[in-house]
Amino acid sequence: MADMDLGAFSVSLAVKDLEASRQFYEKLGFETMGGDADQNWLILRNGDHIIGLFQGMFDGNILTFNPGWDQNAQPTEHFTDVRTLQKQLKADGLTLTTEADEASAGPASIMLTDPDGNTILIDQHR
Repeated sequence: MADMDLGAFSVSLAVKDLEASRQFYEKLGFETMGGDADQNWLILRNGDHIIGLFQGMFDGNILTFNPGWDQNAQPTEHFTDVRTLQKQLKADGLTLTTEADEASAGPASIMLTDPDGNTILIDQHR
């Protein structure tokens, strides 16, 4: 199998109360590193561990990968473009729930669901 560099990893949590969740995860050592509470989302970090808190944006939790970013949300020198990942995943027989336009370049995303119903988002920002 070809190298599949998925980039930075985080878990996006669908939360009921953004402030209560922020306070809870701060007690686990997480600190806010991004997002906008007025828009009902925050990104928190504890070392290399990143979680996103999203209130009212989606139904379930999502495993999120960001090609082209490291765990500090900084651009990496080399990465596998999301469209290349899409081609590899489809060639391996996986069904995508959303696809990137293969004729495009730059930011794009794809989604798929694992055998247990977990949503996986591969979201390239550059």
